[in-house]
Amino acid sequence: MALQNQASRVIVVGAGIGGLTVALGLAKNGFQVRIFEQASSLSEVGAGLQLSPNAVKVLRQFGIAGAVSNHIFSPKYACIRDYQSGRYYLKSPLGKSVEQRYGAPYWHIHRADLHKELVQACYTAGVEIELDHRVLGYRNEKKHVTVLLDKKTEHVDLVIGADGIHSKVRELMLGVQAPIFTGQVAWRGTVPAAAIKGAEIQPNATVWAGPNKHLVTYYLRGGELVNFIAVEERSKWQQESWRQEGDVNELRRKFIGWHPEVSAVLEACDTTFLWALNGRPSLSKWHDERVVLLGDACHPMLPFMAQGAAMAIEDAYVLTQALLKYPYAQAFEKYEDLRKPRATAIQKQSRDNTGLYHMHGGWQGRMKLQALGLASKYASGIIHAKLDSIYGYDVTTLPI
Repeated sequence: MALQNQASRVIVVGAGIGGLTVALGLAKNGFQVRIFEQASSLSEVGAGLQLSPNAVKVLRQFGIAGAVSNHIFSPKYACIRDYQSGRYYLKSPLGKSVEQRYGAPYWHIHRADLHKELVQACYTAGVEIELDHRVLGYRNEKKHVTVLLDKKTEHVDLVIGADGIHSKVRELMLGVQAPIFTGQVAWRGTVPAAAIKGAEIQPNATVWAGPNKHLVTYYLRGGELVNFIAVEERSKWQQESWRQEGDVNELRRKFIGWHPEVSAVLEACDTTFLWALNGRPSLSKWHDERVVLLGDACHPMLPFMAQGAAMAIEDAYVLTQALLKYPYAQAFEKYEDLRKPRATAIQKQSRDNTGLYHMHGGWQGRMKLQALGLASKYASGIIHAKLDSIYGYDVTTLPI
């Protein structure tokens, strides 16, 4: 339960994965939590995400892993393959192997399924979720923080800004700053496995590496769906929106000549969304007196380590535990001190993978991929050393 002298009334801004997870963790430990979400309905865009062991351990601690496991697909291998020939540059076992090594499984899940289970768990834990509310401002005061919404004003003990890369809470805290376009866009979508003709999609988390672009495929919902993320380099993003409905025919043209597995997935695709992949420089601070940031609001990252959701879930656990053990000012300091170095390191690793997946340097890029394959085959310790720091990291055992 929350400490007797602890601030206990909390507003979470944003009902995404990070916001729901921290709300659940706090509510299960005696905090009074309300979520304010600007959208008019609780829904998630239809795309998959990967939950590595470091994230699954938090879901276990928060008592939701069992419900989530009803929706997952367990991949057999993590692979990097050539965009044309299909040759394996890397084939690292997942499944039981990764569970034995790290103490938790590696799951693929539809974002909407994870979101639905988190929403239900939050309601069960007593979290109130209010939709169609925009945050306009906040003011720290001696005994509370005043939150100005577009429809009302609230007075609470703490505010957690979990409102994504375009966070209004971060803007209010640190000023307006346009996101930095990384020079890459991502096409995302899901395809019924039964609709895919002419190729058998392997039950793996597969990165198809090619010149200046790559594509990721994996199964969802026990094999019912195939999820894809196709990333290409562009010099600029001219659309006002950071996300828009994409042209499926244009997407297919971008990947003409790729391996039959890739072509078969894209041929079966009816709809896709196109995202600008944006980033932000490291923030000077993550908290301001009674207000703190979480997830993409403070450390957005490219999806090239599949750790965006996992980092928000880890944040949620650390912040919950810190608030249980310390007064809020000390808790926020402890939270940032613990989370900032790890999030920054994962951001860098994600950026570095761009060059690897996109074969930067021509033949030298291919040589790097081939060297990776040799390392995985004859010096697996090199691969494990890289993954151990990510998948083997367990926030539930940290001395917070």
